[in-house]
Amino acid sequence: MAGTVESLRQTRQMREVFGPVLKRMEDVEAFFRRELADALPTVRDVAGWVLDSGGKRLRPALLLLISRMLGYKGERQIRYAAVVELIHTATLIHDDIIDESDLRRGRPTANQKWGNQATVLVGDWLYSRCMDLCLEVGDVEVMRRLVDATLKMTEGEILADQVRGRIDLDEATYLEITRRKTAELFAATCAVPALFQPSTLHHTETLLELGRELGLCFQLVDDVLDYTASRAQLGKPVLADLREGRVTLPLILLLPRLDSRQLEGIAEVARTGEFGSVDEHEVLDLVRTSGVLDEVRRRAAAAADRAIERTCALPEGPERQSLVTVAGLLLDRSK
Repeated sequence: MAGTVESLRQTRQMREVFGPVLKRMEDVEAFFRRELADALPTVRDVAGWVLDSGGKRLRPALLLLISRMLGYKGERQIRYAAVVELIHTATLIHDDIIDESDLRRGRPTANQKWGNQATVLVGDWLYSRCMDLCLEVGDVEVMRRLVDATLKMTEGEILADQVRGRIDLDEATYLEITRRKTAELFAATCAVPALFQPSTLHHTETLLELGRELGLCFQLVDDVLDYTASRAQLGKPVLADLREGRVTLPLILLLPRLDSRQLEGIAEVARTGEFGSVDEHEVLDLVRTSGVLDEVRRRAAAAADRAIERTCALPEGPERQSLVTVAGLLLDRSK
């Protein structure tokens, strides 16, 4: 797991942003090791596989950076940096099962290796253990915030499942699903440090709004990458969203511009996961030449700008500037 921290060190921009909390990130990795050392072998194997799959630990790094900005020096930040990543890990495990995914970050998914039954139970174990980690230190308010985010993520997945395979998804529904599935965990991650001290409670709402905008930016860029990045960059097949029946914003914006043959061909892919009357290259060409990707990028940039505006109400210092840089990094990332 230390390899993830090393990847932060080796990426110049990440090092500049998160350098002050890298030592604390090592403490988070040690926390993971202790947690898994005491777990059942299947939990240790499955959770360890996902945790070691190359994620950049963005959420725990954000939590640690904001804790530092707010002047918190205690150990609760380590516990909750680990908790938000474990919640994220549980979500990835469940998402891969629901989507019947075979690859994530260039490696077989946990469900591909251990089967759906074992992996869904490990995801459940992770969610439950996260709440237990809050109760161990009596952090009811923190737990309430994290439970709320987890409930919204689950609701987002339910809403997404209801429209899976359909191409008549409207933008408002898409944004509601995105807010619940992605943005709310970013929001909780950013806001939890404000709950550590009475003197910083007044920053909670600003940090929630900051996190939601960062989460929206993150997801919109993810949607673009599904049409622009290579398989090697994504660590999974291109057009994975469409193959799995998920219609994202680029396609929502494109569909009104298509003829009936193209519409039916894309609808078929969304329903079946197979390309027939339209092929992969035609869909990619339609999306890439229509201008919709530029529109999605503009919306992602607007979310990043709103996130940066929220930082103006936070304590001045290098950490606040780092949050501004994070918004830019999310916008410009290539995978």
